[in-house]
Amino acid sequence: MTIDDPAVKAEVEAAFAVYEQALVTNDVAVLEALFHDDPRTIRYGAGENLYGMDAIRAFRRGRSPQGLARDLRGTVITTFGRDAAVAMTLFTRGGAPGKVGRQSQTWMRLPDGWRVVAAHVSVIDASPSDPA
Repeated sequence: MTIDDPAVKAEVEAAFAVYEQALVTNDVAVLEALFHDDPRTIRYGAGENLYGMDAIRAFRRGRSPQGLARDLRGTVITTFGRDAAVAMTLFTRGGAPGKVGRQSQTWMRLPDGWRVVAAHVSVIDASPSDPA
């Protein structure tokens, strides 16, 4: 198995960038399209545990579009073979000084393209050891 094949990594980085843009602009249609439409898809959020795409859709559609801007840092995307990847990043928001968010996503290449099959978001106190 090849880890971090440059072509595959570029594909996942592009999908991740599309996701990030959709997230901060609250483009719900794109956010929904980038998650695998399956009852086994999971998203653990900062304040919710969502099992299945129906629950993820309901959350996205009911979420306030305010305060979504954020700055990423320490992003690491690693691909495994041609069809699997993980994306890990830290983020900060202007409205939450002293806090750092953590986001992880498992991406799989499916017949309809790269899709998130599992995601986790949490927020902790910032640390001097966090990447700049």
